[in-house]
Amino acid sequence: MPSRSTTKPRVRGGKQVVLRAAIANFTERGYHGTSMRDIARDADVTVASIYHHYPSKQEILSEIMAATLSDVIALTRSALMGAGAAPSDQLDAVVRAWINFHTTRQAEALIGASEIRSLESPGRKLVVALRDEQEGLFRDIIERGVELGEFGTPYPREAARAVINMGRSVASWYQRGGPLTPEEMASRYAELALATVRGPVPTERA
Repeated sequence: MPSRSTTKPRVRGGKQVVLRAAIANFTERGYHGTSMRDIARDADVTVASIYHHYPSKQEILSEIMAATLSDVIALTRSALMGAGAAPSDQLDAVVRAWINFHTTRQAEALIGASEIRSLESPGRKLVVALRDEQEGLFRDIIERGVELGEFGTPYPREAARAVINMGRSVASWYQRGGPLTPEEMASRYAELALATVRGPVPTERA
């Protein structure tokens, strides 16, 4: 009688296949509306195969959101490193990178914007820390611009959040193949961001 194998069954789909299926389902149905069976079906694997990689649906969401934020932080930091020394040049470069991300990776961006409420600890703590890091990058540029007199906003912290949220919202409505390319959209939003931080136009007293 042949001996019974003690090895684990072969997993047909890797982690990336599972993550892609999860992203598609979370975008269409939301986190709470998606089951592990939905993810398994679209990944063409068994539910047991998913558990080979992830102990829970919560772990899948946490990895998607953390990886998305890590990617966009790397992108905006790279843009900052390649920009000039002037805060206006730096903000222009970072906003362009921010918008490009939100127009080319809309699904992940939408999940990141809408599903933080679904995260549990410690995944939530990690994602909040990454969000704070991203906000800090924008805020540092704007605060330095204010200190140098290049920006006139009296509210640098709120301005940073306004610029971030303005860009984040693009993912909810931008359509690829529409009248504006991601690069053209990024250019427009860079102008809007600079207008936000330059502050109110002083009025002449009579």
